[in-house]
Amino acid sequence: MAQAAIELIGINKSFGAVRANRDINLEIGRGTIHGIVGENGAGKSTLMSILYGFYQADSGEIRVGGQPASIKTPNDAIALGIGMVHQHFMLVDNFTVLENVILGAESDALLKKSIAKARSELERLEREYGLEVDPDAIIEELPVGLQQRVEILKALYRGAEILILDEPTGVLTPAEADHLFRILRQLKDQGKTVVLITHKLREIMAITDTVSVMRQGTMVATRETRKTTVEELAELMVGRRVLLRVEKGEAEAGAVKLAVKNLTVRDTRGVTMVDDISFDIRAGEIVGIAGVAGNGQSELLEAISGIRRAVSGSVMLDGKPIDLTGAADPGELRDRGLAHVPEDRHHVGLVLAFEENENSILGYHDDPRYLKGPFLNIDAIRNDARDKIAKYDIRPADCRLKTANFSGGNQQKIVLAREMEQDPGVLIVGQPTRGVDVGAIEFIHKRLIAMRDQGKAVLVVSVELDEIRSLSDRILVMFAGRIVGERGSEATEGELGLLMAGIEHQEAAL
Repeated sequence: MAQAAIELIGINKSFGAVRANRDINLEIGRGTIHGIVGENGAGKSTLMSILYGFYQADSGEIRVGGQPASIKTPNDAIALGIGMVHQHFMLVDNFTVLENVILGAESDALLKKSIAKARSELERLEREYGLEVDPDAIIEELPVGLQQRVEILKALYRGAEILILDEPTGVLTPAEADHLFRILRQLKDQGKTVVLITHKLREIMAITDTVSVMRQGTMVATRETRKTTVEELAELMVGRRVLLRVEKGEAEAGAVKLAVKNLTVRDTRGVTMVDDISFDIRAGEIVGIAGVAGNGQSELLEAISGIRRAVSGSVMLDGKPIDLTGAADPGELRDRGLAHVPEDRHHVGLVLAFEENENSILGYHDDPRYLKGPFLNIDAIRNDARDKIAKYDIRPADCRLKTANFSGGNQQKIVLAREMEQDPGVLIVGQPTRGVDVGAIEFIHKRLIAMRDQGKAVLVVSVELDEIRSLSDRILVMFAGRIVGERGSEATEGELGLLMAGIEHQEAAL
């Protein structure tokens, strides 16, 4: 093995009664890409947060380059050449790229020298690592893939030799993820050490040299990536054999539950994002929408769920019209049996400062089950939340815990449990397994198939093409705001990829 860049010895960390890390020992070779995998809540991010100085270990030792290191703050980590790119970016939205890069690393009060130095250094880093980004661009105007590059540039600008990335592809399109991997390989070739925290096992197999597996706060195995398999890693993560494919019978489609005709939606800039779309979903089937992110899928879901007003078109729910161009709102649609699991669970699906039990009824708080006269029935709400926690295996099993303190995958389960347990006739789901580990993916997929088999109509939007192909009975492909093709579940990845790129559609128009 390469000389160790990082050694973690006997690391323990608890949060109250929850033991997040238990006697962790880990060695990461210099100049390698080392993956750390585990279920949501396995302790991966906590361990790396200890290495970066966000948390202090209750006991144990950290060595950097063979020398004992005291890391009490992120500044200590940065001084030791450790940088971290978080799952949710730490950028100031209304600052430029350049301003974000120098923030906290300024060398003069008036910033003139700092800005000149940073501009020159960014040009070098861009050339060296293929991290091209306009230094004068405003962060909030950049796509998420470029925002991630800014985070990497921030770390490199501060002299990082060891770069930790926490779930870096959770918000990226497949093309953006491929570009990120090319950047990581270049960093490795330049002698940098990369630590990759992820739940996506195929990415681990594609990019890492070594992989360590965590389960319930312990380190259970470390493998050379070339000597292991996706199946072995999945079993080590979960502690049992995991089904890596979706098992489902033939769909028995019934009556049309949701009919969309000539729907047009514009974004806040007035740009048409959904352009004259028509389709329907029947009881007892899953319809998947495939497409590269940014081709109108998000706006389509927001319009159907009542979050965003449509410009024109008609929608029928159970044969009755919904006015999405006027007075419809999410509450009315919920009352009529349409449930929505939004793509962005943090900003739309949850209130992170609320307790888990409060989020478990969000939007349904006027249901008589949760009321005692004019007041909320707190005991009933908490008992209901505990039932959902048990049924959906939400961890930790604490309905009083602030939702911000759950891992991303468990936050997703909170939203899914809330919407699915209302027994909706129509369920629309955006990115059902974004940021979710392999065991939870298996669980969520089984739940969606069960809803289909109960006669529900399910609409799924996902950037994960394997997920769309596995779950869907029919697949619609969106490109540039329009549906450019419909295929069955037997469609190949290549066939769908051409449609997603607009190639067949463009050729047909010639």
